[in-house]
Amino acid sequence: MKKSTKFKSNIIFQRWIAVIGVILFAGKVIAWKLTNSDAVFSDAMESIVNVISAFLGLYSLHLAAKPKDENHPYGHGKVEFVTSAIEGSLISIAGMMIIYEGTNSLISGKVLDKLDLGIWIIAATAVINYIIGYISIQKGKRENSIVLISSGKHLQSDTITTLGVVVSLILVYFTKLVWIDSIVALVLGFYIITIGYKIIRKSLSGIMDEADPELLNKLATFLNKNRKEEWIDIHNVKIQQFGSRLHIDAHLTLPWYFELRTAHDEMEELIKLIAKNTDRSVEFNFHMDDCKPTSCAICQIENCPVRQQNFSKKIEWNGENISQPDKHTLKN
Repeated sequence: MKKSTKFKSNIIFQRWIAVIGVILFAGKVIAWKLTNSDAVFSDAMESIVNVISAFLGLYSLHLAAKPKDENHPYGHGKVEFVTSAIEGSLISIAGMMIIYEGTNSLISGKVLDKLDLGIWIIAATAVINYIIGYISIQKGKRENSIVLISSGKHLQSDTITTLGVVVSLILVYFTKLVWIDSIVALVLGFYIITIGYKIIRKSLSGIMDEADPELLNKLATFLNKNRKEEWIDIHNVKIQQFGSRLHIDAHLTLPWYFELRTAHDEMEELIKLIAKNTDRSVEFNFHMDDCKPTSCAICQIENCPVRQQNFSKKIEWNGENISQPDKHTLKN
C-alpha cells in the first residue's frame, strides 16, 4: 500500500471511530437517565474521553500525513506520540472519575431503576466498542500507527469497564445490593488508570527518543543473518521513531583500502537490504568507517592483503552491542 493511500485509509478509519464514539456516548447517557446508576454515569463520562481522544487521533493522523517541510525536516510523525500521551492522560482522568463516583455511591447510596433495559443498552455498547477496538489495534499494528493502536486499546479498556458495569447491574438486579455497583466501579477505575499509565509511558518513550530494545534486537538478528564478510563491523546504531516512520543512524566499518565508490556501493547495498525487508518507511543516515589494526581479529575476510592479525572470533551482533558508540574489538 502506498504511503498516501495508507494515511488516507487510517484517517477514514479514525473518522469512523470518532462518529461511533459519539453514538455510543449518546446510548450510555440514555442508559444513565433510565437507571440512575452512578456506575453507568461514570461509564458515560469515560465515553466523553473516547470521543475527545478519537478527534485528537483524527487530527494527529491528518498532521502526520503532511510531508516534510523547512520547519519539520523529519516530518510531523511525532505528533502521534503527543496525542497518544494526551489520550493516556484522559484515560487516567476517567479512571479517577470512576473512583470518585464509586466512592460517592458507597457513602450516599442510590436508588436504581429500569436496570433490565439499562443492562441491554450498556451490553450492546460494550460489544461494539470491543469489535471496533480490536479492528483498530490490528490495523495499527499492520501499519505501525501508534494512534490507531492507542485508540483501539482505549476502546477495549472501555469495554472492560462497561462489562464491569453490566455485571454490577446484573448483580444488583438480582440481589438488590446496590453497593455492589460502587465496588465494581472502584476496581475498574484503578484498572483504567493502569491502562492510561502504560499508554503515557509508551508515548513519552517515543517523544524522548528512548532506545527500543525490541527494534534493535530485531535489526541485529536480521543483520547477522544477511551479513557479508566485507561488513567488518556495525556500531553506533540509533533508531528514532516518527509516528509510523523510522530514522536509522549507524556506522559501518569497511576495509580501509576500498576505493570510495566500492565502499559507497557496500553501504547502499546494506541500506537497500534493510529497507526492502521492513514494512515501515525508513530514512537512513549511515556513516562509513575504515577498519583499524584492532579490527583484524574480528574481520572475516579470508584473503585480506593487508591483514596484521589472525582472525580470532566472529562478533555476533545484538541489540546491545550494535548500539555501542565505538568499533567492536575483542576487548569490548
